[in-house]
Amino acid sequence: MSPATQTPPRERISRGTGTGLGQPWRVIVMNDDHNTFRGVAFALSSVLPGVSFDRGLELASRIHNSGQALVWSGPRETAELYWGQLAGHGLTMAPLEQ
Repeated sequence: MSPATQTPPRERISRGTGTGLGQPWRVIVMNDDHNTFRGVAFALSSVLPGVSFDRGLELASRIHNSGQALVWSGPRETAELYWGQLAGHGLTMAPLEQ
């Protein structure tokens, strides 16, 4: 076979090992001086599936002591929904992050 008729070698493109859905979006609640621990716990337990009031109190403590806490991560559309609902409860929210 002459070089003119050979198919050039193809460079293999790495596709990675992910699911193709990208990184999860992060919902972060910020500390503020107008929400109580109980109010934050109520909002978190009302909006986020699987978060009990007691778990909400734990997250409220983390928010208070650290200045912020990651409260949920996952698909963008769900993150936007939870972010909006938590903001609607009066929580101080960080911008959505990926």
